[in-house]
Amino acid sequence: MASRDKGDGGIVETIKTVFWALVIAIAFRSILFQPFWIPSESMKDTLLIGDFLFVNKMAYGYSRYSCEIPFTTISLCPVEGRVLGSDPVRGDVVVFRHPTAGSDYIKRLVGLPGDKMQMRDGVLYINGAAAPQQPDGVFEEIMEAQGPMRNRPRCENGAVGEGGICQKSRFIETLPEGRQHHVLNIDTDGAGDNTDVFTVPEGHYFVMGDNRDNSTDSRFPQSVGGVGFLPAEYLIGRADRIMFSSAGRSLFFFWTWRADRFFKAIE
Repeated sequence: MASRDKGDGGIVETIKTVFWALVIAIAFRSILFQPFWIPSESMKDTLLIGDFLFVNKMAYGYSRYSCEIPFTTISLCPVEGRVLGSDPVRGDVVVFRHPTAGSDYIKRLVGLPGDKMQMRDGVLYINGAAAPQQPDGVFEEIMEAQGPMRNRPRCENGAVGEGGICQKSRFIETLPEGRQHHVLNIDTDGAGDNTDVFTVPEGHYFVMGDNRDNSTDSRFPQSVGGVGFLPAEYLIGRADRIMFSSAGRSLFFFWTWRADRFFKAIE
């Protein structure tokens, strides 16, 4: 009888250990750091398809969208707006809940409340002043299916056959506060290269992809799948560093790992 009681006690202790391990893991993911896998090319060459990173949820405080329990819509922060919040900085790479699509997106935050934003001939203007672009060579990649979604890249150098070299002009863009990052160009007169002036409302932000001609972002209204003006409460967190990267369909394909991108800071 004593032996049986001891066995039952061991099972109970194991269940308790697993339970609390799950609670800690859910809290860590919901409140501190959320894993995020890059599925598309809208942030090239800052982020490539297959980059894996952790989103810092403490950076901007919390909202009902940033505290959701994984695979549910249950939030650990059932609040309106944000709590313990701090404002994002222009140039941050942010993860957010798309206001209408309901999925998580990643873009660069370039416009703050009250800013007037416009694109002219592929150049970003903020409050009437251009964010200068300095040529920085060519971004090259192989024309092939990429990542689990098997997307193929768009190329500035025209139709490229399977296995060919796909090219995009690369520039260093400088934002008003001096922060710099790469942007890519594909089209000479793309759908988002010339826009009206957008005035960012209070409590909202303007986000764009670094791969400017391959990003559906704040330049496009939500009615056509764009982000439009992003409400502050939809921010989930800031992307600071790439932890792991794989060019293949699965992270288990070790021969496709990009070791040079492990633990790489996101600029």
